[in-house]
Amino acid sequence: MTMRLRFAPSPTGYLHIGGARTALHNWLLTRKNNGVFLLRIEDTDRKRSKPEFEEQILRDMAWLGLDWDEGPTKGGEYGPYRQTERQGRYCTYVDAMLANGTAYRCICSKERLIAVREAAQAKGLKPKYDGHCRNLNLGPDCGEHVVRFKAPLTGETVVADLVKGDVSFNNEELDDLIIQRSDGTPTYNFVVVIDDHEMAVTHVVRGDDHLNNTPKQQMLYEALGFPVPQFAHLPIILGNDGGKMSKRHGDTSVGAYRDKGFLPEALFNYLTRLGWACGDMEHFSADEAIAAFGLDGIAKAGAKWDMDKLSWLNQQWIIGLDTADLAQRVKPYFEAAGIATDDRLETVVATVQARAKTLIELVAASAFYFVDDADLEWNDGAIKKFLKPTTGPLLRDLTDALEAAPEWTEDALEPIVKGFCESKEVGLGKVAQPIRVSMTGQKTGPGLYEMLVAAGKPMALRRMRAGADRCPPLEG
Repeated sequence: MTMRLRFAPSPTGYLHIGGARTALHNWLLTRKNNGVFLLRIEDTDRKRSKPEFEEQILRDMAWLGLDWDEGPTKGGEYGPYRQTERQGRYCTYVDAMLANGTAYRCICSKERLIAVREAAQAKGLKPKYDGHCRNLNLGPDCGEHVVRFKAPLTGETVVADLVKGDVSFNNEELDDLIIQRSDGTPTYNFVVVIDDHEMAVTHVVRGDDHLNNTPKQQMLYEALGFPVPQFAHLPIILGNDGGKMSKRHGDTSVGAYRDKGFLPEALFNYLTRLGWACGDMEHFSADEAIAAFGLDGIAKAGAKWDMDKLSWLNQQWIIGLDTADLAQRVKPYFEAAGIATDDRLETVVATVQARAKTLIELVAASAFYFVDDADLEWNDGAIKKFLKPTTGPLLRDLTDALEAAPEWTEDALEPIVKGFCESKEVGLGKVAQPIRVSMTGQKTGPGLYEMLVAAGKPMALRRMRAGADRCPPLEG
């Protein structure tokens, strides 16, 4: 049997990091086993579902490299792949369950349900429906009603989880859940079962915040005579304080990390490793992840989100990129910052590539190359520390020496600067740091010679002379 897995987001918001990790692990398992990965949009919450959220979810998945074999934009023999386009199918199953006695109509008012729940809580019992309408055999002419599933009242439901092992649920504590609301619309737990069955899903891999839904869904599979798929529940993602990851811990959407200059390869890499282990694997490609991935490596405990580790991993991916590729990737971030680049971009990127943890940091570290001299931001501390009265004459003389350089290359500039230092009997630091401050306006910057070459001769000479002019005059 072909392995078929699905990712089923609700377009009520952006793609959450937890959802992306779930999609990624489904995708990896499918690709590892030559299966089918399908995308289904669960948009039954019509008030909160929006087309722009769906578009963003699809965009974020594509950005991460998660392609789907069936779903919106691709189609497939088991479609449609939006729940709002499948409403008629659900009603057929509701009618069948009413006919065979596995479901019943319930006319209990909201006030009565509240009273039942409060009475149960007062006795220290789990608040659940008391089955008032369970055996009344109400017909379609009973007035306004919902349809409930007639769940087993005794025994246990055992979920054979591929990550957690067997998990038992006492049926007495489970509820006769509503499968169709009074307005005729079906509910989440019901439509998920129908969709997964009709789409021939063999494995349901999802976050363990869905574990409590699983026994209800398993009962529905059995009541409908459907084969039960294999379930696997992934550990939740925790914040650095050990609580469930939320906005108080930082950004929680995939798009936010893209906007902050994280590479898709790095986020893919990090999310794959989050809650899964395979030996000492840390930095790996999608192909390497596919080859190694398996549910046996999924942890049972929650996985803690570590921004430092993600930033380190992103830096490793930035360092490993071809500079031409990196230049193309970072260009939109320069544009977003209002900085116009030119044909020096690839050379510029190479000078800061090893220093930046994100593409945003790369822009900040190299912006000085592209801003007008008048717009260069000067750090007062850097000026005070490195542009001394004796520095001005040194910078002017060195600028004159560099202006006569036969070529503007690192190999040509290095002997000129070192020879100048020897002739003046000063250490390289006495000129290197003042040059760096003159070029960048800051205390730190790229390597001396690569920076001068990347800036280009005209800019480098102008900036060095401007730095000399900022030095205090010699006394006397």
